[in-house]
Amino acid sequence: MNRIALAYDSRATYITLKHPPVNVIDIPMMDELAAAIAEVEARPDVPAMVFRGEGDNFSAGVDIAAHTPAHIEEMLRKFHAVILAIARSPKVSIAAVHGNCLGGGAELALVCDMVYTTADAKWGFPEIKLACFPPVACVALAALVGQKRAAELILTGRTFDGAYAEHIGLANAMAASRVQLQQMVESSLGALAQMSAAALGVTKKAIYTWDGLHLDKGIARAEKIYLEELMKTEDVKEGVAAWMEKRAAKWKNK
Repeated sequence: MNRIALAYDSRATYITLKHPPVNVIDIPMMDELAAAIAEVEARPDVPAMVFRGEGDNFSAGVDIAAHTPAHIEEMLRKFHAVILAIARSPKVSIAAVHGNCLGGGAELALVCDMVYTTADAKWGFPEIKLACFPPVACVALAALVGQKRAAELILTGRTFDGAYAEHIGLANAMAASRVQLQQMVESSLGALAQMSAAALGVTKKAIYTWDGLHLDKGIARAEKIYLEELMKTEDVKEGVAAWMEKRAAKWKNK
């Protein structure tokens, strides 16, 4: 695997995003994440999986170059398969967030069962600035932070720090440093290690009985809107082109 690294101990599988400098989630990384999660599923003795980022960032999000007509359908299908695999997995999923946690990176974190973040981490769903929207956040964010906050964060695309993420319920706890972040993760893994891995998996399934149905149908519907409506606008093409060309977008509002 070139885009991620896997490490195991008796308590967890550590899945490290590894695509410098900001761990962008491109299609090859999506393929590797899907394969890694499937590999974790085959280990009944390991109760948890921890997602983290190599270097100075968790992830700056999904590759913007994939937001083009030639790649968008494949990108959405593969990224949403990863998201649903995390949500459906009997393994307890933990995200350890530092640095940039934006767009698809923030969506990956928000579907994890537990999230720990450094106070100075940079969170956000900035897709609207490209005339796009974050499908997973549109479906799942309101359940975590409330409808009004979710709408504000998605519609303005503003960034916020880890302290605010913890304040609104997007993260379980906030760490002052990366050392403390690791300590928080280790503490949770220690607690989980005392439990039956089988019981944890069944209990997780029960916890998400209603939300799981909502997530499946919601992502499918959001994906349909993205492909059949958003991708037909002139502004989405302009937004992606402007980002690629490092210039200000010129919206036509159509």
